[in-house]
Amino acid sequence: MDRDLSEDASVVDLSFEAESPLAPPAELLEGLSSYDWLLQGGRQQIFFPPLEAPGRSQEQRPWSSVLEHGVPMVTEEVAREALFSFVDSKCCYGSTAVGDLTIQELKQQTVCRYRLETFSESRISEWTFAPFTNHSVDGPQRGASPRLWDIKVQVPPMFQEDTKKFQVPHSSLVKECHKCHGRGRYKCSGCHGAGMMRCSSCSGAKRKAKQPRRCQVCSGSGRKRCSTCSGRGNKTCATCKGEKKLVHFIQLVIMWKNSLFEFVSEHQLNCPGELLAKAKGENLFKDENTMVYPLVDFPLQEISLASQRGIAEHSATLASRARILQQRQTIELIPLTEVRYWYQGKPYIYYIYGTDHKVYMVDYPERYCCGCTII
Repeated sequence: MDRDLSEDASVVDLSFEAESPLAPPAELLEGLSSYDWLLQGGRQQIFFPPLEAPGRSQEQRPWSSVLEHGVPMVTEEVAREALFSFVDSKCCYGSTAVGDLTIQELKQQTVCRYRLETFSESRISEWTFAPFTNHSVDGPQRGASPRLWDIKVQVPPMFQEDTKKFQVPHSSLVKECHKCHGRGRYKCSGCHGAGMMRCSSCSGAKRKAKQPRRCQVCSGSGRKRCSTCSGRGNKTCATCKGEKKLVHFIQLVIMWKNSLFEFVSEHQLNCPGELLAKAKGENLFKDENTMVYPLVDFPLQEISLASQRGIAEHSATLASRARILQQRQTIELIPLTEVRYWYQGKPYIYYIYGTDHKVYMVDYPERYCCGCTII
């Protein structure tokens, strides 16, 4: 029967970093036959068999009217307002030119942006430990440890990345601390157990060079209390926290990742593609399921090909190391407008992109230095 660790009060999230060695001696692992391979590598990816894709093809979609949806056209008034907002956000740009420029031409184009998101789960197991405080130990005597993919946990909301760590049931083993050899303390490395160190001010000479008075730092003794151990000569073992023993257990690390594939259709206007990839668009199409299928006969062939390529890439990348939980593919329309204008007898160009009318321009005629520092 599957165990849901998220509902088990004895299981807590683990956040500390353990010191090596992580694995207890091999002779202690006789009762953990399911995890014998951990002794070889110390940490191993657990491969999950890829889900078989259902043997059906994508339903034919009525694409004929899709691109007719369009987005509102940019007028001269909208173009000027967008430029004014852009200039107003720049401390070194003057706004006079916005009112005086003459718009000559508006070239408008709608770009399609395809996105594929694949939400997957991967699991890793590893040995780790914690100080043993004489608490109850969930060891092999309580039963066989479940295999990693038989353990049920609460999955985060789809497409939200997260990482959780859990203790695998029945995997705990107690042994002597490897750092202090079961003493709980160890000799201070600063003073080598003496509790005192040579004075750094007089180098142990009791007096500073060419000075008759004795050293004020060590009161003329040439030695002072060790600052590392406060004069005790030993330190509490940081590994077992002075408990002398450690409880070793197998830790399950679950990682939920959201892989992203993006493609922006070709356009003839000279606006950087990286801006269009992040631009705000208008949703045209959305398909979400455990597994999605490549788009068929979309009016823009490059979008159909991008869909096929993205799904194939994610399947090839994740099939051998993760389980795909959900996929989502979308198509958005990104409006793009090239604005050509004249100002004081010279031609200039800027671009308006996205449904929120962001502006991109290389040259603006009214620029001055205000002494600001651009980071």
